[in-house]
Parts: sequence; structure tokens; C-alpha cells
Amino acid sequence: MIDDLLTYLRQLLQFDSTHPLLFTQIHFWVFFLLVYTVYCLFCTGRRLTKHRRVARNGYLFIVSLFFYYKTSGLFVLLLVFSTLVGWLLGIGMDRSLSASRRKAYATLGVTLNLLVLCFFKYAYFFTDIFNATFGTEYSIAIKIILPVGISFFTFQNISYIVDVYRRKIAHVGNPLDFGFYTAFFPQLVAGPILRADQFVPQLYKPFFLTRRQFGIAVFWILNGLVKKIVLSDYLAVNFVDRIFENPALYTPFENFSALMLYSLQVYADFSGYTDIAIGVAMLMGFYLPQNFNSPYKAQNPTDFWRRWHMSLSRWLRDYLYIPLGGNRTSGFLSYFLLFAILAIAAFRLHNTAFTIAVVTICLVIAALLAFRPSHRRELGTNVNNMDTMLLGGLWHGASFNFITWGGLNGLGILVHKWWRRQSWTTHIATLVIVTIGLRIGTEVADSPLLSMLHFISLVCLIGYTVLHLLPQQTRGTRGAWVVWSTLLTFVFISFTRLFFRSGSNLDPAEANEIAWQTASLMVGQIGSHWDLAVIPDVLSHYWRPFLLFALGMAVHWLPERFKRRYRLWFAMMPLWLMTLATVLTAVALYQFVTADLQPFIYFQF
Repeated sequence: MIDDLLTYLRQLLQFDSTHPLLFTQIHFWVFFLLVYTVYCLFCTGRRLTKHRRVARNGYLFIVSLFFYYKTSGLFVLLLVFSTLVGWLLGIGMDRSLSASRRKAYATLGVTLNLLVLCFFKYAYFFTDIFNATFGTEYSIAIKIILPVGISFFTFQNISYIVDVYRRKIAHVGNPLDFGFYTAFFPQLVAGPILRADQFVPQLYKPFFLTRRQFGIAVFWILNGLVKKIVLSDYLAVNFVDRIFENPALYTPFENFSALMLYSLQVYADFSGYTDIAIGVAMLMGFYLPQNFNSPYKAQNPTDFWRRWHMSLSRWLRDYLYIPLGGNRTSGFLSYFLLFAILAIAAFRLHNTAFTIAVVTICLVIAALLAFRPSHRRELGTNVNNMDTMLLGGLWHGASFNFITWGGLNGLGILVHKWWRRQSWTTHIATLVIVTIGLRIGTEVADSPLLSMLHFISLVCLIGYTVLHLLPQQTRGTRGAWVVWSTLLTFVFISFTRLFFRSGSNLDPAEANEIAWQTASLMVGQIGSHWDLAVIPDVLSHYWRPFLLFALGMAVHWLPERFKRRYRLWFAMMPLWLMTLATVLTAVALYQFVTADLQPFIYFQF
């Protein structure tokens, strides 16, 4: 008995790369129970003295480092280095009397963080580009392993450095307090991204947790576990992963369905993690920002990015889009970034059609700048938008499929902005021209991609025309427009995820080639001839994943006020009933656990 206990404790303390500390493992909840028990000792009494605060935050910093060690091993030293750099530069900026010195400190901090991120995340990517550009064959002598969550804690450090430079917050004087901000374990490896001006003030507040907040915290934890284990892992193992492993073996309907189901999988996975993180943090009296707001209720791509990964979208807006000029102006850097990314992509991909498209875009932008100065502000806003989405795609992964994913989302936002300014006749005329053009292109080139796009444009033309012929002031027509717009947005976002999923979980050294092969195969299958007779067989064979998908989307589309109501109902349950519900949920979750627990998708970012 004692030997078994010692063995278990040894496993709990040692780093095992094959078994990182995940929210879905019993080991994490043993770890959290121990951490929370000791943490409660710091929370007795209402008065939070300076010494008690430092002890509390220092304790959470140490256990957070241990958590990261259990997740990433010796890369915990990288987290410590990043923490020390941010802390020292924050002090340096606030103590500097010279504006130029403050700016130098801020520039140094942002540069160091980006250099570390670029080395671990983009070394293979940049080496590949250099070799393709200059015909060399350089290779990286060492194997670079991407530290878990490096993008998240790097962005948090940049947020702190920039906010101190802008004087939005004062520097954090105690290294233990600052270390707690950078390494807080619930959100450390997959967000949400903490903004310094939002979270640093919480470092100095006493512990406070009402009975209702306790119930809400438990609800978020259970909700996140259900999303991850019941929805995400089950859909991945029993359908999505099989299709993406070899799309050519499956029918067009199965390939298309894999994209739709993957959208629910990735949402359930990522939002499940953040739900658990929010619940765990709330139990300790800290509040993390909302990261998702029912994104598949969005009626256009712009609205989608206001609802999806909200902490990243806001970070990119405040620390990239607005500094580039936002919707006010654009400078040399905005156009240089766009042209450089497009040129590198065209040169690297060796695709004639893509190269012609890039050259055309560059010429059109140059012509508008030269001959239509009145449009410069609007053009600059669009360029800043596209730069933000392209770099947001690159943040997710060091391969061109992620840049393609970001570019498609950026294009969707620009098309939506243009579309809403046009009249109904322009809408119809545009759809007619696009549909006819794609039809001609399909017959000439016999391309599965063009065939697929032609079908989509034809559906859009028919649906849009029918809806416009209906009486526009009735409640039913307004509801039909909402359903139509929501479904179109969901299909568009799901299609862009083809490039996102194809490059996930791949070695950065080979991600480009394999991702494009997978994406091409899937597009080829979806754009080929559909045999509708096989659909009933597919549905009957995979009825469980499809049923789970339908139930998941139905819950997702429930009105927000209804969701808020059942959250509060759960939170105000008697403790014995809440305990019973928690136990029953845990038993049900155990029935869905797969042989190999699936890591959270966003761990790789």
C-alpha cells in the first residue's frame, strides 16, 4: 500500500512527456485539490496584508511553475526567463525619466519576446523560405521542440510591456506578483490571453467567493469537461480524424461532413479548456475574460471574430491593428507586410494561378493609391484588416496553410464589409456574374475547386433571390434571413478550417507539404461527383457522431438568456444536490473517455 502510494507520488512529481498534466486527467484534479487546500490557508480572514498577498501570489507562482514543468519539462526555464525579462523591463520603464529610454525598454522587451517566439515556432518556416528563395539547402542542426503555450505567455508579456509603456498600468514591483500574472496555471497553456490592465489589479485584491460564484465555477468546470470529452474527443476519434487521415478513401459527403463536424470539435475542445480555466480560476477568486460568445450564432465573418477566441481578437486589435493605423490610416509598414506575405507565398507555392492573383492584387492596390486618393483611407483600413488576419493565421502555426486560413477569413471580412454597402441589384448581379464565371471555369479547367465554388455560388444566388422576393417586414422573413446568414457563415468558417486542421499536430519541418496535400485531396473529393445514394448508408454507419453533432449544435444555438438561466439554476442548487450532479456527470464522462486521452488542440499554439 505504502509502496503504491510512493510510486504514485513519484509519478505525480516527475515530468513525463507522454502524459502531460491535462484537465481531463485525474492527476490534475488531485494536483488542484492539494493546491487549493493549501491556498485556502492564505484566504482566511478578510484583511489582505502585503506579506500575506506576496505569500499567496508567490505560492501560486511556484505551483504554476510546477504545473508548467509537468506539461513541458525543462521549458519551465524559458517561462522563468520570459518572466524576469518582463519584470525588469517594466521597472526600467517606470523609473526612466527619459521618453526615449522608456521607448527603448519597450522596444527591447517586445523584440526579445518575439525573437524567442520566432526561434521556437518559426525557425523551420523561415529556413524553408530562405532555401526556396536563394536555392540553398541549409538545415537546422538541432531538433526544435515547440514549448506548450509559448504563444500565450509571450503575448501576455508583450501586453504587460506595452501597457506599462503606455502608462495604462504601473509596473509590478514584486517579482512573485509578476510571476503569478505570467504563469497563472489555469490559463497558462491555452488561454484565454490575459491583458495586463485587466488582470494585474486582481493581484492586489483579497479572496472573495460567494455561494453563487462557487456554483457558477463548478458549472463552468463540468461544462468544459463535457465539451471536451463528450463532444470534441468523441467526434475526433470516431469520425473526423479518420477522414482527415486519408480523404481519398471517403466519399464527398463524408469529406464535407468531416469539415462541419470538425468545426464543432475544435470549438468544443478550445472553449471547453477555457470554461475549465475560468471555473478553476473563479474558485480561487480570480476572474478570466470571456473567450467565446456562441460563435456559430454569427451571421457574418466579422461577427464571428467578435465571438471566437475573443481574447486573441482583442489583443490583435489593440496591439497590431490599431498600431498599424486601424480604420484611420495606413503607412508603409501596412502595405509592406501585405506585399511581403503575398510575394513569399507566391514564390514558395509555385502556383501560376495564385501568382497571377497576387500580381493583380498588388497592381490594383498601386493603381488605387495613385489614381483614387479619396479611397486611400478605406483601402488602408482593408489592408490593415488583411494584415491582422494573415498575421493572426501565422500566430496559429508556422506554415502556409495557416496563412491561407487567416487570409480566407480576412477576405471573408472584406467581402462582408463591401457587401453590406451595396444595393440588392448589385448583390444579384454580382452573384450572377460569379456563378456564370465559375461555371465557364469549371468546364474549361475541369477543376474540383471551381466545381465546388460554382455549386456554392449557385446556392447563394437561389437562396438570396428567394429571400428577397418574400415580404421583408414580416417576422418570419427576418427569422429566415437570420437562419440563412448563420448557416452560410458556419459553412464558410468550416471550409476555411480545412487549411487549419490539415496543418494541426504536424512537425513544423514537414507541415507545409503534408498540409497542402491533405487540403488538396479533400477539396478534390468534395468538388467531385456526389453520389447521393450513399448518404443514408453513411448516416446509418456513423449515426452516433452525427447525432452528437446535431445535439451539440442545438445546445449551441439555444438563446443566451436560457443558458444564463440554467447556469444560475445549477449554481443555486443545494450543495448535496450539486455534489450528486457532479458525481453523476463524472460517471457519465468516464463512459466517453477514450483509451488515449486527446490533448487540447490549442496546446500546440
